[in-house]
Amino acid sequence: MPVARVHVRAWQAAYRGLMPEDYLAGMRPEERARHYDFAGLDPARPRTLVAVEADTVLGFATLSPARDEDRAGQGELCALYVEPDCWGRGIGQALASAARGELHALGFNRAVLWVVAGNARAEGFYRADGWTADGRHRPRQVWNVTVDTVRYSRALTP
Repeated sequence: MPVARVHVRAWQAAYRGLMPEDYLAGMRPEERARHYDFAGLDPARPRTLVAVEADTVLGFATLSPARDEDRAGQGELCALYVEPDCWGRGIGQALASAARGELHALGFNRAVLWVVAGNARAEGFYRADGWTADGRHRPRQVWNVTVDTVRYSRALTP
């Protein structure tokens, strides 16, 4: 459940003002933990990298083959969240780098990710990491809340 705790705390901090407050306040790690599966090694299924320090989970990144039909054959960074108390320590950069490396090792030369529109912190982070908005927007159902999202992409190198 430590990954779920980071997931919930990061959402509550990052999406304040972008998602309904009552929804964010009602998020529970116990509920989120039921959706995770860390046991599989099937490359076609999502996999999660976890940043740990002294037995404490500080963040995670989930990656998979791209889910968008127009990006078949590419990878996707599905999620990257860091414990809010640890923002600015380079953990997100380390996770992003590790995720890019893992996607490349899986045979992908390009990857995409989706950002909640208006999440300036995330958009700035990904732009600094070499991701570029590719002009695609879409409403997306995210944990029972509909949000506008923006797609970013980048080349992957070893």
